[in-house]
Amino acid sequence: MKKISIVIPTYNEHENINIAYNAVTELFEKNLPNYDYDIIFVDNCSTDDSRSMIRRLAEQDKEHIKAIFNARNFGQARSHFYGLTQADGDCAVLLHADLQNPPEVILEFVKKWEDGAKVVIGIKDNSKENPILFFLRTCYYKVFAHISEVEQIEHFSDFELLDRDFLKVLQDLDDPSPYLRGIISELGFKMERVHYLQNKRERGKTKANFRTLYDFAMNGITSYSKSILRVATISGFVLSFISVVIAIITFVKKLLFWNTFEAGIAAISVGVFFLGSVQLFFIGLLGEYILNMNVRILHRPLVIEEERINFEEK
Repeated sequence: MKKISIVIPTYNEHENINIAYNAVTELFEKNLPNYDYDIIFVDNCSTDDSRSMIRRLAEQDKEHIKAIFNARNFGQARSHFYGLTQADGDCAVLLHADLQNPPEVILEFVKKWEDGAKVVIGIKDNSKENPILFFLRTCYYKVFAHISEVEQIEHFSDFELLDRDFLKVLQDLDDPSPYLRGIISELGFKMERVHYLQNKRERGKTKANFRTLYDFAMNGITSYSKSILRVATISGFVLSFISVVIAIITFVKKLLFWNTFEAGIAAISVGVFFLGSVQLFFIGLLGEYILNMNVRILHRPLVIEEERINFEEK
């Protein structure tokens, strides 16, 4: 009997944990009775009673429930990635605890997996989330797709099924700052897509904010794009050329109209501020690349476990 691991990351999701557990259990009992399964809760140091709820579930259903408690909040991307590397099923599915990604879509994932796909990803055709946020995500995907060196899949939000062969590669990557969406495209395994409508979050508050979204976006861009650095180089040449041309024109006009021509303090100030802004922008981007390199050079672990429950000792 094949085994499917369901990885459910949690951070202050006490309102959703039992509901997610019941939804997955019902899905397998009713629709996937010929598969064994386990549910791996990866808790990112919740400050509510999420851990106590997971402990109770793990005690009640030792056969199907496993848990990993991180020593601190290591960030969403790292926690997700680590949870997948700890799955021992023939495949693993990453499912968010809020169930915005409908569990029933897993049935389509499994069907395509059985047909030979090594990776099956969920694509949001639309979402019941804030339309402004959905629009901003669309803009990000389109821009990133144009500057990335590998395919970036629009509206793929880490809802996927990964075959054991793919999971083995993830375990061997040893990347302290993984960008899973890029890795999936980069590795080139046979991939299928399932389109779905993302639900609105019914319980609890989203943990995504500007800082986490910005960090996630910069990790992707600095990991998979050289274009921005090259734009900086080209911009430097172009602006230098324009500056030289303007300087020559100004010098010639001053020679021809010595008594009447004035360069103007306002024009000079605008030029200085413009060039300064361009420099600061690209210095900031360069800093993002250096920060990404620094994280990888330090090579600290993805996460530090505080405790794990119901895992067999190896």
